[in-house]
Amino acid sequence: MVSDAETIAKGEWYPPHSSGSVPARLLSRGGRLLAVTEEDVALSDSAAGELSFTPRVGSIPRRAVFADGSVFESSENDAIDAFLRGGGRSGWVHRLEEFHPRIFVFAIAVVLLAVGIYRYALPALVEVAVFVTPPVVSEAMSYSALNTLDSTALSASQLDEARQAEIAARFRQVAANAEGGAGRYVLNFRDGGVIGPNAFALPDGNIVITDQLVELAGGDDEMITGVLAHEVGHVEYKHSLRQLYRAAGVAGLVMLIAGDVGSGVEDILTQGGGLLALSYSRSAEAEADRRSVELMRKAGMDTVAIARFFDVMETKLGDHSRTSMLSTHPGSPERKQAILEYDRILRQD
Repeated sequence: MVSDAETIAKGEWYPPHSSGSVPARLLSRGGRLLAVTEEDVALSDSAAGELSFTPRVGSIPRRAVFADGSVFESSENDAIDAFLRGGGRSGWVHRLEEFHPRIFVFAIAVVLLAVGIYRYALPALVEVAVFVTPPVVSEAMSYSALNTLDSTALSASQLDEARQAEIAARFRQVAANAEGGAGRYVLNFRDGGVIGPNAFALPDGNIVITDQLVELAGGDDEMITGVLAHEVGHVEYKHSLRQLYRAAGVAGLVMLIAGDVGSGVEDILTQGGGLLALSYSRSAEAEADRRSVELMRKAGMDTVAIARFFDVMETKLGDHSRTSMLSTHPGSPERKQAILEYDRILRQD
């Protein structure tokens, strides 16, 4: 009896291996699907789980293939969708059909691949890139990065020329003992704006110090020099170049996985790479701290002057953070302790 059946959609029914069609309706009854004529004459009858529906593609008519090979075709896609969403024919069977384990497995594989590339392949590629990078490329990257910062965050220094000259003279004393000599490094003074008290190095040897850091030092010029010696260490160990390549690699990895992420996200990744270059890993910061101690010692200045910078950070900026497993930066107390310990070791030699 079809009187107690639910009409799903109207369409055409095609016998097996035939192109001749019959106007028909698709009905649901007791877990089975039926194709019947307009006069309710049964044409095909299958268990709901035995039918397969073609996926919806725009307004193209969809097909339901019966177990006997006959086909019911209908352009009433909304009605079929409503039936499928309601679990009418299939319930868990239909949901099982919609769940594609391969997609789940593929997603996990992509995540594992991305983690593997980030953890192992990217560092190796960065080292290769650093090794083959000619000086002219470092200069171009630095020029671009400094221009970007000048146009977005930094502005002209408000320090008078005499004050700049005092700081620069001490800087040249320290840089004279660094790799490449004092001529390799250029000290730039800027108003830090939103960046605030800071100093950072670019791959080609340009070093930027902000007015706010000079003000924070409160006339302790050896402390300022210790900070600049720390930045010289970043240049010598090519930390800046590694960070730029790493930022570019991360951006490329995101684009590789996500595809066309749009100009907005692309801008964030590109500009974010420049900002990322301002921060280093814990090991890089510790390495540069030790280099500051060495350079200050060779210049005959206070070897642990940079440690006072961390005292200032604690007292004036309230930076009492300690290193954690999730932190990329060592905390100020830990860095100060490491500097004092390294200076003690050098004095024993």
